[in-house]
Amino acid sequence: MTKPMHDAEPAEGVPASDMIDAKIRELADWRGETLAHVRRLIRDADPDVVEEVKWRGVPVWSQDGIICTGETYKSAVKLTFANGAALDDPSGLFNASLEGNTRRAIDLHEGEAIDEAAFQALIRAAIARNQAKAKKPRKPSAG
Repeated sequence: MTKPMHDAEPAEGVPASDMIDAKIRELADWRGETLAHVRRLIRDADPDVVEEVKWRGVPVWSQDGIICTGETYKSAVKLTFANGAALDDPSGLFNASLEGNTRRAIDLHEGEAIDEAAFQALIRAAIARNQAKAKKPRKPSAG
């Protein structure tokens, strides 16, 4: 039996971009509009970004590693940057998950706008960090 798109786990054989489209349509409110808007900004920042769906249907944008996720909650769209703590954020977009040593997040609430240029700069910085990390030679394992 095939699972409907709104089920927790991604449907086998369905492209992630189609599943994200479906999620945006299902939300049918400001959260869907916000998710669609930041998705456009991410794709415009770097057209080579890979879209995935993980962890019970969460949109994930990657390039040489996870850039950020787009979780939707009742009162917020949360954009969590996997390595946000390592990124410069001169515009102060990060406003959530500030206590950890690795991740940082941007919580967007109904009616809030995002500084598009600053957001795209964060996306590009996350990609550059992932690419730099991917190019580092790995130490041979002792064994």
